[in-house]
Order: sequence, then structure tokens, then C-alpha cells
Amino acid sequence: MIFPETWWGFLLSYLMAFIGGGILCAGAQLLIVKTKLTPARILVIFLIFGIFLQTVGAYEPLNNVFGAGISVPIVGFGASLAKGSISYAAEYGIPGAFAGGLIQTAFGIGAAVVASYIVTLLFNAKAK
Repeated sequence: MIFPETWWGFLLSYLMAFIGGGILCAGAQLLIVKTKLTPARILVIFLIFGIFLQTVGAYEPLNNVFGAGISVPIVGFGASLAKGSISYAAEYGIPGAFAGGLIQTAFGIGAAVVASYIVTLLFNAKAK
């Protein structure tokens, strides 16, 4: 974050994360209300938006200002995919472009799989 490490800086970083996440949520809500897009298609739009932001170099400055408000949602996942693909393509060529995104996001995907497995062990789903 670009804010100083004081109590005011921490408060401002939380506020900016809230604003960034709120802008993304408001955009998604507008797409839900004003269009006939399904939630899955809106998710893909946000993923591609993150890839676009990383590709044109706009994601890092936005991440410095909004922090977790922009990096935690699916936009951050799309940016991570693009960042990995771009860096590995520069090093390994075409195969790196395909593998880089997966390598960059493998830890997060693995953690999500393990966490979901633990949750299924702890709780029983009941049909309505």
C-alpha cells in the first residue's frame, strides 16, 4: 500500500480496500440488474477484466491504491493468470505462456481445494 504505517495509514488502507471492492460489487450488481447476463458470465467478464488490466499495466497501480479490495476478488485471479503467462512466456516462449498462469496460481487453487475438502469433512450437507 502507498499509505504510511501509522494508525491513519491503516485506516485509510481499509477505507480504500472497501471503496475498491465496493466499486467492483456495484459494477457486478449493475450487470445483474441491467442485463440478462448470468452470474457465471459476469464472473468471466471480471476475470477477463483482470487479465486486461495486468496486460496493459494498470493492475499494479490500482492494487497499490485499493489493495485487497481489488486483489482478492476474481479480478486479482485474472491478473495473476496474466502475470504468470507474461513472465513465463518471456522466459520459455509459447509453452511458458500456457503454463505460466497455472504455475502462478497453483498455490491458491491448491489451498482452495484443501480447504473445501476439510469443510466437507466437518459439515454434512442436507438437501431441502
